[in-house]
Amino acid sequence: MFLVVLRRSGPAWDASRPMEEQSGWPEHASFMNGLVDAGFVILGGPLDDEHRVVHVVEADSEDAIRATLARDPWHQTHLRIDTIDAWTIRLDGRRG
Repeated sequence: MFLVVLRRSGPAWDASRPMEEQSGWPEHASFMNGLVDAGFVILGGPLDDEHRVVHVVEADSEDAIRATLARDPWHQTHLRIDTIDAWTIRLDGRRG
């Protein structure tokens, strides 16, 4: 099942610095790259305001997402989960 996760900047987020200059960036980036390699995160990245991040994930449940993202070094410090919504894909223009 595909789910859309919206995350927001947390209390440790420094709005005066770009994402790559936030504290703990290398550890967070490594963790997220591992989720992509594992097929958990399908698409992801910050929205234009850079205070919100969207991830499209493939998981069995919301609980599985919460448990996985709880291991993120930025969990609850730089990023916190705002919403998780199931996504019914009706159109898919990707070519395999």
